[in-house]
Amino acid sequence: MKKQVLFIFLALIVANTSQAQGKTTRIGYIDMEYILENVADYKEAKSQLEIKAQKWKQEIEAKKLNINTLKENLKAEKALLTKELIDERETEIKFLENEMLDYQQKQFGADGNLIRQKSALAKPIQDQVFTAVQDIAEAKNYDFIFDKSSDLTMLFSNKRFDISDQVIRILNRTEKREQLTKKQLKDQEAKESKENAIDENPAMADRQKALDEKRTAREKLIEDRRLEQEAKKKEYDDRRKAIQAEREAKKNGTVSETAKTATEAAKTTETSKPAEAAKTGETAKPASTTTTTPETTEPVVDKAAERQKLYEQRKKELEERRKKILEEREAAKKAKEAETQKTNTTNN
Repeated sequence: MKKQVLFIFLALIVANTSQAQGKTTRIGYIDMEYILENVADYKEAKSQLEIKAQKWKQEIEAKKLNINTLKENLKAEKALLTKELIDERETEIKFLENEMLDYQQKQFGADGNLIRQKSALAKPIQDQVFTAVQDIAEAKNYDFIFDKSSDLTMLFSNKRFDISDQVIRILNRTEKREQLTKKQLKDQEAKESKENAIDENPAMADRQKALDEKRTAREKLIEDRRLEQEAKKKEYDDRRKAIQAEREAKKNGTVSETAKTATEAAKTTETSKPAEAAKTGETAKPASTTTTTPETTEPVVDKAAERQKLYEQRKKELEERRKKILEEREAAKKAKEAETQKTNTTNN
């Protein structure tokens, strides 16, 4: 009820101020919770605090489990214990329960560590928000700016009066300015001016949104064309490699077989011509120049294969020569030993 009365009171102040000055009163609002959730430093610190809170909860659960275990043991052994031992165990359980409740209140109570640390995390960001709100109010002539997430109840709020995103941009750009060069800073200021103009004119925001959509579609079309060209280029390269591999295969294998077949056919033709001439009683004529010319009948051979063949042949000759020399040496040695043995026998 008090919140509603306060809101009505503020509305009356706004109306009276508007009538007195004879001009339109500008009112805006922010959502502090929304702003905090979109500030990187606060989100990171909040994540660390949640990890710590989870650890506190685990410790409380461990204490509860220990107390329940003690209660179950006492219940099972109660018939066997004396009254003094029962009272002693019940006192111990009561002490542990009070200790657990105190720890829970200390961490999660109304004035516990969780609440205080959350406030400590939010305080620096809130101070920056208040400064940013003042700058926006002075620059854009706002008369009143409220906090939607505060105790003040807003019965209705039009989204176009929400300046939370403007505050977030100011906070983020303040953090980035320290890392920007002069050129980047100039580009950033131009971008900020454009964003501020869009904030002032909702119609411009719609127009900018349409332009952004067109630019996105154009970029997507360019990217699709680039991918299509890359696919065609890859297909062309694959086809070229396949043709080249086929040519290499023919050069190394198929061409040699064809040349060999052509040579054998030429030899057969040359040897069969004298026999045919003898049968018919005609004088054997030398083969025509066109059929025996080496330039036209000599097959195209693989030079690498020819070199390999010559190398193998030379290697074989050297090996045979080496064996022959070794055999001659061995024979000379045996002859010398036989001669020496014969001489020794004669002397004896």
